[in-house]
Amino acid sequence: MPLGIKKNGTEEKLNIPREEKLHSEEMWLPSVEASGLDVEDVARKLDTNVLTGLSWAEAERRKSMFGANEFVVKNEDPIWRKYMEQFQNPLILLLLGSAFVSICMKQFDDAVSITVAILIVVTVAFVQEYRSEKSLEALTKLIPPSCHCIRESKVHSFYARDLVPGDVVLLNLGAQVPADLRLFETIELSIDESSFTGETEPVTKQTKRRKTDENKSTWETMAYMGTLVRCGSGKGIVVSTGDRSDFGQMFRLMQAVESPKTPLQESMDTLGKHLSYISFGIIGFIMLAGWLQGKPLLDMFNIGVSLAVAAIPEGLPIVVTVTLALGVTRMAKRNAIVKKIPTVETLGCVNVICSDKTGTLTKNEMTVTNIVTSDGWRAQVTGSGYNNVGAVQIQDISSDSETALMARSSIYNVLEVGCVCNNAAISPEGSLRGQPTEGALLAAAMKYGMLACSSNYHRLQEYPFNSEMKIMTVRCMPRAAHNESRQEIFFSKGAIEKILQYCSKIHYQGRCLPMNMDHQQRVLGEARQLATQGLRVIGMARGDSMEAMEFLGMVGLHDPPRPQVRQAVDIFHGTGVQVVMVTGDAMETAVSIAELLGIYRPNSTVVSGEQLDAMADDELKDRVMEVSVFYRVTPRQKLRIVQAFQSVGAVVAMTGDGVNDCVALKAAHIGIAMGKNGTDVSKEAADMILVDDDFYTIMAAVEEGKGIFYNIRNFIRFQLSTSIAALSLITITTLAGLPNPLNAMQILWINILMDGPPAQSLGVEPVDKDVIRQPPRSSKQSMIDRSLIANVLLSAAIIVLGTLFVFQRELQDNKLTPRDTTMTFTCFVLFDLFNALSCRSQDKSVLEIGLGTNRLFIAAVLLSLCGQLLVIFFPPLQWVFQTEALHFQDMAFLTAITSSVLIVSELKKWIQRHPPFRLFSPAVNRGRSRSDLI
Repeated sequence: MPLGIKKNGTEEKLNIPREEKLHSEEMWLPSVEASGLDVEDVARKLDTNVLTGLSWAEAERRKSMFGANEFVVKNEDPIWRKYMEQFQNPLILLLLGSAFVSICMKQFDDAVSITVAILIVVTVAFVQEYRSEKSLEALTKLIPPSCHCIRESKVHSFYARDLVPGDVVLLNLGAQVPADLRLFETIELSIDESSFTGETEPVTKQTKRRKTDENKSTWETMAYMGTLVRCGSGKGIVVSTGDRSDFGQMFRLMQAVESPKTPLQESMDTLGKHLSYISFGIIGFIMLAGWLQGKPLLDMFNIGVSLAVAAIPEGLPIVVTVTLALGVTRMAKRNAIVKKIPTVETLGCVNVICSDKTGTLTKNEMTVTNIVTSDGWRAQVTGSGYNNVGAVQIQDISSDSETALMARSSIYNVLEVGCVCNNAAISPEGSLRGQPTEGALLAAAMKYGMLACSSNYHRLQEYPFNSEMKIMTVRCMPRAAHNESRQEIFFSKGAIEKILQYCSKIHYQGRCLPMNMDHQQRVLGEARQLATQGLRVIGMARGDSMEAMEFLGMVGLHDPPRPQVRQAVDIFHGTGVQVVMVTGDAMETAVSIAELLGIYRPNSTVVSGEQLDAMADDELKDRVMEVSVFYRVTPRQKLRIVQAFQSVGAVVAMTGDGVNDCVALKAAHIGIAMGKNGTDVSKEAADMILVDDDFYTIMAAVEEGKGIFYNIRNFIRFQLSTSIAALSLITITTLAGLPNPLNAMQILWINILMDGPPAQSLGVEPVDKDVIRQPPRSSKQSMIDRSLIANVLLSAAIIVLGTLFVFQRELQDNKLTPRDTTMTFTCFVLFDLFNALSCRSQDKSVLEIGLGTNRLFIAAVLLSLCGQLLVIFFPPLQWVFQTEALHFQDMAFLTAITSSVLIVSELKKWIQRHPPFRLFSPAVNRGRSRSDLI
């Protein structure tokens, strides 16, 4: 079977017989070996054909032999071992020691009770950590990479995990290399191997290995898995996949490295350590004071260790991790994939959003609506979508057959450039493979009956579009059947002002005239007229050389705004977030769309890329907050825009989809890439990916980010108030010389409630619909501020005073009975549950947010309440916790007392929301103006 090999755009035929199937261990090649072989030898060894690729059946067979093209995660410890690791906690070891001492002193009841408590505490901690691990594992599966592959002579797109050795892969600008490839076709191909070698300069690739390659860590004939295409395109044979790839060897080393903690996790660790030191000091004092008062040393030791377990928030970092991970998963359901968890912490601080226009603010559903030829003919194009439904209607055409023929010929010339200088393809079903702009040009040609015109030319070379030059050019040779002269022709399309720089001639009524200033001004005037309608304008030219092109005309493409963008922009502006359009389009097009979306306002200004280059850094810093539209901007200038906003203290989010956007995406506080039309390079550099490329999704992500931040605050408020209340209660009773109101088992039960379901369910509270309308918080704002501390101390004080009142009321004869501790214990637990209810929001009433909006919380509270009732009324648990049954009147009395923490909290929220007390509201304190933030 003939094997076709392309080299730099030319094609050669190699007659190589197909060999028998090879053994599985021979059907892959290390990159070192593959780089030194000729392409035909690689194809022979892997039993493949570079023109037709593998068959689907053969690919499936090889996949069953080699497995999926993904890395095998190291074998995890079995669940039982993870469970046993929980017993290595020093506090748990202290409790085990306490149980052992109880056995030695023949206090078997205490030993059994402590052992049961240990099992409960360890199980809760294990479930927390297991949920955290599973949540983080789920995040790694949110962004499956895809690839373009030839199978059975057709190009297919599918997940890269399905590639096998012998597959033929197509590489395009901005793509991530999906496996180790031996290249057999390169067109201006250069690949960024910095993630692989650390070298920042892209490597130019070719199909033949040179002798100078011998001492290099990578070879120019290879494309390595995980690297990124910076320029051009190419094709290659998959030689190794997954763990067999060169990157797979690095992955095995990476597994041994622990991922760094996020700033929030670090701060929670620090908070936990500080609280631990304080708690240990207080507990040590309690044990010493109790011992000096003559209380049994073993009892004081058990209570001290139990207090340490309950008061020290060792589960705080874990719950924060779970809350962040679950929040990221929830964002993914709203089409915002967060790659790096610290991004969640930053989302609520963003006060400037620099957004690209095409595909983010608009739908990126390009449709050619207007055609203007160089000799003045105009045409309207009807229909939409990537199909031939519609027509090209030439305006003001006379019945004169010669004039009509001339008009049709001019329209043909314009559309011919759009077809030939094009890399997109439209399937018979109407699906597009390629860029929407190029798809729209093909669709316009289809409506004019000339889709196949590109087959009249043989492409010799391509000069790809880039954001600096803003044009694309192809060098072609007419096929013999269509042109006898066989002279090379250049076809170019791109921004009008850039195309005109290459045009020394203009096509006019079948003639080629020298281009003069009047012609240029007329062309630019026509372009401005189209741009003021919000159309993207693309110029078309052709010629015998790049230096002497002939201008043929232009097309106007309509890209409608996304329906919910105006609403999102208005909400952002209302909360002090500045939205800035950064686009490569002309001023008229950019301003027209910006006005429609509410981004451009009468008091704002617009700045071009040229004006930006002319500004000094200090001038740009002074003016940047007044600019709402940057137009004709290059990726290099995007970086400067981001840095200008950052220089005035703004927290900047920047969107981008191209290869050259990655620098600005990296520099921004939050880089946002496009999921549909973004390149793999931009996705790699970004912190967040918009699955649907919709600007409205940014608002949804910011909303979720703010909600997660406040949920964590609510959880911290609950945990701290419970810890402080428990420590304060035992401290006060010890100093007062009273019996201990709670035994060790009861304190451990309180710890389960504090770290268990009620606490964790606060972290998944649904996002408040009004949170998006809150102004951005300062990036320097601490998680624990004055308002949170005030709420914690208020709740803790009510819990302590109420519990002491019940304890003193029951302790009439100064003798401690099971009823006394049961009443006190139940009082504290009910206080805890009512406190959790009040912690669901810092400034809104429980009735306002709705009792049933967080079903998980309701279930957790009911589960905890049922557990408490079992502890009181179920005989085996009565024996463990040393409780006795209470009467209905007792439960009613305790409910009335403990609900006070909720009532006081609700009253405080009401006062804060109503004048003249509104100035003291935490919500108002969060509502700073943008001038306070920047």
